[in-house]
Amino acid sequence: MEKAFRVKKNTEIEKIIQKKDSVGDGFFVVYKYENLKTGHFRFAVSVSKKFGIAVERNLVKRRVREIVSAEDFQARFDFLVIVKPAANRLDFQEIKTALNKLFARAKIIEVTQ
Repeated sequence: MEKAFRVKKNTEIEKIIQKKDSVGDGFFVVYKYENLKTGHFRFAVSVSKKFGIAVERNLVKRRVREIVSAEDFQARFDFLVIVKPAANRLDFQEIKTALNKLFARAKIIEVTQ
């Protein structure tokens, strides 16, 4: 995934959170912000130190990035995925299922049935 699809600046992340348009479950929270300036979606991943050691935090960030790169998102949104410590016990398939449900609830992906 190209770096143009990532939100890196703290001010941009704060803007997404201040909008307060979010959905969540016991494992993840997804904040979204409608951004019409870019021609594509952008995202950020946040994992607290409460999640575990650096190896575990980096592993879950790589998994979330892989899931995001495989999905077809609407172009006008920036979003932030916050990983809660309870997600430490999930495997890749469970993470993918949980995130896809949240993305559908947040209406940032097209649901195909």
